Amino acid sequence: MTIQTVNNKIQEFIPKSVTSVAMLTYVAAIMCCNILFASHILAWQWWFFGAIEVLGFFYFANKLSKQWFHLKSIHFTQKLFWIALFLRLLWVFISYLLYQKWTGTAFSIEAGDELFYDEVAQYAANMMRNSNWKIYSNIQDYSGGTEFSDMGYPIYLTFVYWIFGNSIFIARVIKAILSAWTVILMYRLTKRNFSEQTGRMVAIMCALMPNIIYYCSFQLKEVEMVFLAVLFIERADHLLRKGKLAFMPTATLMLIPAVMFMFRTALAATLVMAFFCTTLLSSERVVSWGRRTLMLIMAILFAGMTLMTSTSIGQDIQQMWRTRGSGQRTNMEWRAVRTDMAGGLNNRFAKYAGAAVFAPMIFTIPFPTMNEVPGQENQKMIHGGNFVKNILSFFTIAALATLLISGDWRKYVLPLAVLCGYLVVLVFSSFAQSERFHLPILPLTLMFAGYGISKMKEVWWIKKYFPYWCALMFVAAIAWNWFKLAGRGMI
Repeated sequence: MTIQTVNNKIQEFIPKSVTSVAMLTYVAAIMCCNILFASHILAWQWWFFGAIEVLGFFYFANKLSKQWFHLKSIHFTQKLFWIALFLRLLWVFISYLLYQKWTGTAFSIEAGDELFYDEVAQYAANMMRNSNWKIYSNIQDYSGGTEFSDMGYPIYLTFVYWIFGNSIFIARVIKAILSAWTVILMYRLTKRNFSEQTGRMVAIMCALMPNIIYYCSFQLKEVEMVFLAVLFIERADHLLRKGKLAFMPTATLMLIPAVMFMFRTALAATLVMAFFCTTLLSSERVVSWGRRTLMLIMAILFAGMTLMTSTSIGQDIQQMWRTRGSGQRTNMEWRAVRTDMAGGLNNRFAKYAGAAVFAPMIFTIPFPTMNEVPGQENQKMIHGGNFVKNILSFFTIAALATLLISGDWRKYVLPLAVLCGYLVVLVFSSFAQSERFHLPILPLTLMFAGYGISKMKEVWWIKKYFPYWCALMFVAAIAWNWFKLAGRGMI
């Protein structure tokens, strides 16, 4: 349908006042970082990637949200999918050539996990071609005992290689398709929860978000994890709000987090707990008591069956709980003294980082690496995407504050519980500052950022304080790059 009327209180597209200030802030930040720390000026290729990521994202976010505003829903969905798929396929093709030039292989510069997954999957796929179908055992034997929480992607990649002849390129094309479909799921989820206008803004941001596109070029599990997580949230939201209640749809839905336990325990546990929280805390205007009670009973039964049939899941959850905090302290102390394989130096300041430091910044970090730091090519390549997230996190925080003040948070318990629950896990983990570990909930971060943008006309302080946030991100970028260089004794 075409949007016939627009609520005057809703910001219906991503305004130029936001995108222009964000782009100017990026240009100022990267120039200052490289002038202040001129002895470690960023290599030209990382300048190029950063400019494409930041300027391209904000320019087209404003342009497309305006141009596509009056399209019928079906036409918008079609354009959205094809532009998302085009961008991802383009990056898959370009990155494939770049990696061949830089490393002589189809893998990135820091390709440790990629090589592991590729080798294991190729071995298991070759065994399948020889009529040995013991996939789980073959992967375990070849890898020397992969943990249960890391078995999902090797198994999935094994089937892809078995079907397509160990083709790394085809595996990445499939990632591009899954990632583009994730954008459509986010459009449906946001439109159902907020409004058509907000759904379109969020979908366009997801289609353009550099970090989401970036991982289509890696033989890593992040794209598949994002797809499964968003699929679960979108289908669960639909079922709780207005879907037909039946055993099979609910059981099929709960299979998704069951599979996710083979990808990342923390994310799977967060999805399950978020679903339980939704059935208990949602507003009765959103989910009736009869519907939530039936869904809760069915979910508990299915979760119980999953835990009883797999002791590994229960053990992983217990281990995750036991090592909260202590694992983070150990990791930060190790970072303060290690020298990485790529030639990077230890950062002596790392030992001072911890949950108390990460918690206030968890919606915003990681900050962009804008200077030459040895052994951190991936961080330099995606620094523009991290900056985009830094800027948009203002609107995410504004959205959460608005929902809390108004009391409307109970209408959106499921996405809120997944977002906040997973971030709490990250705060106490060893990966709070890792961009890769933030990726599974990045679409939800963008969802609430879109809602925050949509409230700019109604909530006066959002528009007023956004320039101050950009100024803060300018200072934070310089401080972060000083931290990385000074902690390594490079300045």
